[in-house]
Amino acid sequence: MTGDRTALRRFSLNQATTKRWPLPDVVAGCVAAGVPGIGLWREPVAEHGLARTAKLVRDAGLEVTTLCRGGFFSAGGWRDENLRAIEEAATLGAPVLVLVSGGLPEGSRDIDGARARVADAIADLAPHAEAAGVRLAIEPLHPMFTADRCVIATLGQALDIAQRFAPEVVGVVVDAYHVWWDDTVYAQIARAGEWIASFQVCDWITPLPEGVLLGRALPGDGCIELRRLREAVDAAGYTGPIEVEVFHADIWARPGAQVLAAAIDGYLREVA
Repeated sequence: MTGDRTALRRFSLNQATTKRWPLPDVVAGCVAAGVPGIGLWREPVAEHGLARTAKLVRDAGLEVTTLCRGGFFSAGGWRDENLRAIEEAATLGAPVLVLVSGGLPEGSRDIDGARARVADAIADLAPHAEAAGVRLAIEPLHPMFTADRCVIATLGQALDIAQRFAPEVVGVVVDAYHVWWDDTVYAQIARAGEWIASFQVCDWITPLPEGVLLGRALPGDGCIELRRLREAVDAAGYTGPIEVEVFHADIWARPGAQVLAAAIDGYLREVA
């Protein structure tokens, strides 16, 4: 199913949802389906070529809604890597660079120290991002990812950092998969207001697969109150794109056009 452009005016396909669909085919598929936006990932962009990708999406008339991802501040060389990511976002015309903070440093149990380093790193990067016209967006991840992937585990923790900065410089990502469980999430969304830089949707299914990372489903196939979350971010003043971002091996194995049609259908039924 595809929708008209009015119904899909906020819809964006995050490239990870159709991971095995080559970038030119993703772009062509979005255009054919009337999809106005695409969220890009650095690795497939690099594979296709940064300048070629920028021209491809520009010529197609697509809005690049986000670039994933920067962050991982516990890794060696994090600063140079994030400066490169900021430059790439600017080249692509992506207004938002999504930041996944990274987990605990190897051998460390100091979670407070790790979170403090995230704040320090963002303070270091913020002037460079502002100069490039790129907004840094802190994405909290579900607590099960805290040790190895993201020490920022709640929207409140992300806001505690983001709200040290002007909202046009540093914001937060509201990703349904990572925040739906939190009994404070609606109060935090209201608190976030103009610091909301991106809204991403998918669904939560059980049992989670081994490794848990690939436990996402298309909208409507799980247990998250997606429309309630969308209404909350709307009420907080967010009017920007809504990305469908799904990681699941079975979905990746399906033809890209089929997945895109299913994503649109789920978005129109469960989110919009």
